[in-house]
Amino acid sequence: NDAEHTWELVLMAMVLQEHANENVDLLRVLKMLIIHDIVEIDAGDTFIYDDAGALDQEEREMQAATRIFGILPEDQALEFRALWDEFEARKTAEAQFARAMDRLQPLLHNFFTSGGTWHTPGVTAPVVLDRKSPISHASDTLWEAAQRIIAEGVERGF
Repeated sequence: NDAEHTWELVLMAMVLQEHANENVDLLRVLKMLIIHDIVEIDAGDTFIYDDAGALDQEEREMQAATRIFGILPEDQALEFRALWDEFEARKTAEAQFARAMDRLQPLLHNFFTSGGTWHTPGVTAPVVLDRKSPISHASDTLWEAAQRIIAEGVERGF
């Protein structure tokens, strides 16, 4: 569920921050991680390996962000929207690290549940590597670990 996912991301960011390529403002990272999936709850989650579902994902999420953050008092709406926009743009070290956590957590989940969604038709090791590549922008160390995990998953038949 989304609450469990968010809790895991926040904890991972706290533990793995030392592996970021750049110094990051942990509080900013945590704020992004806490709010980043609120929009998906409203717009509908798009499975990371669903290319067809991703076609209108950005439009659905933009509309949801406007609606959800518009409910808040103006100061909070502006802050939350700015954090969400920053996360989506992935241009700051904080946004890149937050995105890396969001990509690493399901990777670990799939590995430790005997492949999980990797058994979905069309999901291959090269596809997983491509979808998890945002990890490489935030942490060389975590990207190397992710690649090893994917390779071991292949060896185990996941």
